[in-house]
Amino acid sequence: MNNEKPKMTGAQRRLLFGAVFLMATSAIGPAFLTQTAVFTEQYLASFAFAILASIVIDIGAQLNIWRVLSVSGKRGQDVANDVAPGLGHVVALLIVLGGFAFNIGNVAGAGLGFNAIFGWDARVGAALTGAFAIFVFLVKNGRAVMDVITQVLGVLMILITAYVMIQSNPPYAEAALRSIAPENPLSLVVPIITLVGGTVGGYITFAGAHRLIEAGMTGKENLDFVSKSANYGILTTGVMRILLFLAVLGVVATGATLDPSNPPASVFQIALGDIGMQIFGIVLVAAALSSVIGSAYTSASFLRSMHRFFDEHNNIVIVTFIVVSTLIFTFVGRPVALLILAGAFNGLILPVTLGAILIASRRKKIVGDYRHPTWMIVFGVIAVIVTLVAGVMSLEGLADLWNR
Repeated sequence: MNNEKPKMTGAQRRLLFGAVFLMATSAIGPAFLTQTAVFTEQYLASFAFAILASIVIDIGAQLNIWRVLSVSGKRGQDVANDVAPGLGHVVALLIVLGGFAFNIGNVAGAGLGFNAIFGWDARVGAALTGAFAIFVFLVKNGRAVMDVITQVLGVLMILITAYVMIQSNPPYAEAALRSIAPENPLSLVVPIITLVGGTVGGYITFAGAHRLIEAGMTGKENLDFVSKSANYGILTTGVMRILLFLAVLGVVATGATLDPSNPPASVFQIALGDIGMQIFGIVLVAAALSSVIGSAYTSASFLRSMHRFFDEHNNIVIVTFIVVSTLIFTFVGRPVALLILAGAFNGLILPVTLGAILIASRRKKIVGDYRHPTWMIVFGVIAVIVTLVAGVMSLEGLADLWNR
């Protein structure tokens, strides 16, 4: 009797890494780079504990969502509608609005990246980014092209950041120690919440899951594949965050102060000299472009169940999403109000969607005879609590906005 698992085909391998990097590169955007740089400068080696804790919570949240969606064969909004009629439509609206607002920031980040590399006006770089992202979805076999591009951009970011880390020569031993024995651990609650919200908040955690569903990777027979994809996605994001953390730590450990107007850029410049700004521009363009693709694809996928038009003309919806967000930045600039609203939306969306997923995991009409592991539910409940706190905290940003 042969108990060996069948080998993964080339198409399955491409899909696996496509889903992994779609999720991971969606999370690694301009805000990701800034968050990590700012928190590392503030908490130094102890920030390693926040990174480790956030990775554990992220895995719990993502495994729950990806596995239940895969077993049900339904997208996140459809599962939410099954749990409570109308809930999925509300979630879809919030995710689309939040994804749209963040996409303006992603386009802006790409524009700034081209400015750092070539000195171009940021609006020119933003328009070029939008045009390239649109091209990805208009070419034949666009989904396969998307898979390849997100993988290339993801690997490029990791390799460049690893080089900067080596050049900055951080205190590795201290970072390893503080990852399990941080100084003043209670002060790290806010960074942990922020990291979790930025990694699996809003549309991000659904990016890879919806890609797998679209490719037909559903049912209990594909759970191993789905679980592997979910874990690889979080670990890929975690590797990038760890590399960036160590690169920043190496710089600030020497007593250097980061430029508050652009903390991650100053890390590259201090570590690599004058060419550092151009190299940072490459990372920023890669991070922003991949986030534009992931945000547009996933946000549009949440509309597919609302009306037949959105399903039949999905590419048109994606292109419109990119065009409008690019035009807003090109002609209006970067609207702070939209970005703060997006943060509030993403902070509030995950506890609602993950909570619905946890309820769905126990309903036979949704998952059939599948039994969702109890330990995953425990992880999921922890993630709901953490992200609910994040949502409440993000609402404070709205108050700050209106008080200006």
